[in-house]
Amino acid sequence: MQEPADSHDVNASFRGGGRALEYLDQINKASIVALADARIVSADVARRIATGIVAVIQSEHGKPRPWSADYLDYEPKLLAAVGPDASRLHCGRSRQDISATIARMNLRAGVLDECDALIRARQALLALAQAHRETIVPAYTHGVQAQPTTLAHYLLGVDSALARSASRLRGGYAHVNQGPLGAGALTTSSFALDRHRLASLLGFDGPVENAYDANHLAPVDTSLEVAAALGITAVQIGQFAQDLHAQYAAPAPWVTLQRGELVGVSSIMPQKRNPAALEQLRVQSSMLLGEMQAVSLMAHNVRTGMFDYRSYDPVPSARVLAVLELLRKVVGGLVVDKERALAEVHADYSTATEIADALLQRADVPFRIGHHFASALTDFGRSRRLSLREIPYREAARIYESMASQPFPLDAKAFAEVSGPEYMVFGRQGAGGPQIAEVDRMLARQREAVAADLAWTQSCRSRLSLAEAQLDAAVAVIANGTTASLTTIPSNPETTS
Repeated sequence: MQEPADSHDVNASFRGGGRALEYLDQINKASIVALADARIVSADVARRIATGIVAVIQSEHGKPRPWSADYLDYEPKLLAAVGPDASRLHCGRSRQDISATIARMNLRAGVLDECDALIRARQALLALAQAHRETIVPAYTHGVQAQPTTLAHYLLGVDSALARSASRLRGGYAHVNQGPLGAGALTTSSFALDRHRLASLLGFDGPVENAYDANHLAPVDTSLEVAAALGITAVQIGQFAQDLHAQYAAPAPWVTLQRGELVGVSSIMPQKRNPAALEQLRVQSSMLLGEMQAVSLMAHNVRTGMFDYRSYDPVPSARVLAVLELLRKVVGGLVVDKERALAEVHADYSTATEIADALLQRADVPFRIGHHFASALTDFGRSRRLSLREIPYREAARIYESMASQPFPLDAKAFAEVSGPEYMVFGRQGAGGPQIAEVDRMLARQREAVAADLAWTQSCRSRLSLAEAQLDAAVAVIANGTTASLTTIPSNPETTS
């Protein structure tokens, strides 16, 4: 095996990954513009190098790109087109900062793609929530029916969790979108390159200030930050998948998947409808979590400057995007049986909490007395296989009076009212509850948040497109032998850390 040079990050670091070769093209363009601006190379040399860069790109246009984005594999092509002066392109830089820059360009593109995919999944969740603002469903704690709520309330809870993931990704983008180029191997160089100019030409909000940090510390924690956000998202999606999958243990689930690509049929048991999409959503989320943890493991217990944590694609997006797209499809393919959901609520005692509350609110019965009564009522009904609404009023009154040594303060109509799920669900008073007014408020606010996230990704993409257009224009100016210079792109205050 060939011994790697001191500045070489060993084979795997320079192998493809995302759009590595395209990013190397952009880096080379930015480098020749910055070299020309600083007059480190003459106008004639800059013109020939710029022309050579464009020629190499055009010669490979439409062809399969080679697997390596290592500059030492690229440079011979430029030397063939330009001659020995082509090597001047590498003044003031190293494969270290080139590698770190490619990784960041891949990472930021991935974050924007992931944010867009997350937006689409959240839009599906909010659309389903809108359709089920009044659909009463059982909610569970410890795997046991706990209280009734609405499907909209539950889905808004899931969306709230995913909104935090979106916020983490936006925060990560602000740290990712800082440019390492011009840092050299770790101490910059004796060439007076303008690192702010290099960063702007590549669409970064600014340079990573400390050159040692740029190549050897920042690549680790920025990747970890994005991986952590995506790992948390994987756990959130896995929880959602498990909640839905649990329904399939019941003979008559209140939520199922539409027949078609989301559902499989047993090869031997014709009656079985297997929720294949839910199983895949759970499994793929677990695999995604494992991939994100691998980012930490590769960087763990490693000295700065080692190749372990270096990759052109440090946090791969493929599985992330697949999981988020599957989440969107699953949400869009859910079939909710409202009557069955309500029947499951009626079949259990999840409204017993409200009986204790009503006794306190309507008759000033101390809460613990009401709580003991509701618990005893539950034991009585279950021992006789009765639902709460099937317990005769006279039996409820007898149980209360035997415990409290005073008349039952609720009449039959009031007892039936406070025992019903509609009273409990829609009579809530706290912020963030399932009552219609709160659900509508949260729906509106969360739609606004999704719209803001979409506007943010569009703004980021527009700035990157503008930077690329300005870079191409600057290279064209140099290649044409003129000296005009383009204005740098202003920093985006929302993405600058």
